[in-house]
Amino acid sequence: MPDFFGSLNPTLLQAWEVFKNWGWLPLPFILIRPLLFLYQFFIRARWDSKVEKIVMEIKLPKEVAKPIKAMEYVFAGLHGIHDVPNFRERWLEGQFQLAISFEIAGIDGEPHFYIRIPAVLKNHITSTIYAQYPEAELSQVEDYTLNVPQDIPKRGWDLWGCDFNLVKKSAYPINTYPRFEVETESKEERKVDPLSNLLEGMTTLRPGEQLWVQIVARPVIDEIPWVKEGRAVADKIARRPEKPKTRPIIQEAAEIVLFGPTPSAPVEKEIIPPEMKLTPGERDVIKAVEEKIGKWGFLTNIRFVYLAKDEVFFKPNIRIPMGFFKAVSTQNLNGLRPIKETITKIQWIMRKRRLYLRQRKLFRAYKKRWPPFFPRAGGTFILNTEELATLFHFPGRMVAPAPAISRVEAKKGGPPSGLPVEDI
Repeated sequence: MPDFFGSLNPTLLQAWEVFKNWGWLPLPFILIRPLLFLYQFFIRARWDSKVEKIVMEIKLPKEVAKPIKAMEYVFAGLHGIHDVPNFRERWLEGQFQLAISFEIAGIDGEPHFYIRIPAVLKNHITSTIYAQYPEAELSQVEDYTLNVPQDIPKRGWDLWGCDFNLVKKSAYPINTYPRFEVETESKEERKVDPLSNLLEGMTTLRPGEQLWVQIVARPVIDEIPWVKEGRAVADKIARRPEKPKTRPIIQEAAEIVLFGPTPSAPVEKEIIPPEMKLTPGERDVIKAVEEKIGKWGFLTNIRFVYLAKDEVFFKPNIRIPMGFFKAVSTQNLNGLRPIKETITKIQWIMRKRRLYLRQRKLFRAYKKRWPPFFPRAGGTFILNTEELATLFHFPGRMVAPAPAISRVEAKKGGPPSGLPVEDI
């Protein structure tokens, strides 16, 4: 036995020498991705801290003829804020695509509409909204998330909330306003608006209760990947034959030399094409998918937070936003469901401590308008202009008659041009 270990000593010594001199070689390849991630996170956080953000409140017009369709045009106009950073801007300055946060907040029983925007885009965003809603009123206000204790869930306040994700791939659309009765009804009082239930529910909140719904959207710069995904989904449902993969000519020649020509498989001609075998439901899905990828897309994340003082905290109020998101979900297309890892509910070990940390993380993500798993990727999905307009728009008084909603009663404007001016 000693001779055996003695014979291994020279080999072990040589291996150690090789490792000592060259063992560092794999480290750059192992650490390159974590180091790039940390570097990008640092430069992006530095650049983002220099971008001023403002919160603007939107007072709704008293009457709106076609609120949802008009809002779709607004989102189409807002897609114009997209910007493709070059190499220097991305890797040296840390620039990235800026986002807009569309928010509906029920505060003490009064619903409010807010948008949080980069200050440099204020003129473009406000003019886009006024183009479709000239009687609306936009004003810069203080961020309402600063009006509650910043150490929630302490100091007599509690919190419940979660982030949402799509049930299926982004290529499948959620239930949008053309599938409701909105555009088919000529009289406003007969229109159906999915947002009315959310607004009515917010009016039932008591003093000390707040319900926040947040939709953060940034224009998709590269439309090709998700459009290809949508076409692949439509082709799969329609049972369209896949295009044969092309191989290099050299590879084909080598295979013929080595193995000989491969016999071609007999082609079976179907009497009835696959498109004719589709069920009505499959046709509807294909049509919906193709319509979705035909409109501009936004990389989106959605969340809600219900927070209230301990003496008035009423957990069943979380059904208000849950019901709203359920109304825009369907079985055959797509829907929104809570992300399990973000729900403020813990059932196992160290329950209180883990619950507290999850509540703090959700509250901070809402204030910062961060994605669910920031700084890691995930929890985001693509919605197009039609889907976003369904989730965030300005309903008329007849559709959403909640008296607590702040509306502009009279149109504000300057004096008409051409009036005589008296010299002083």
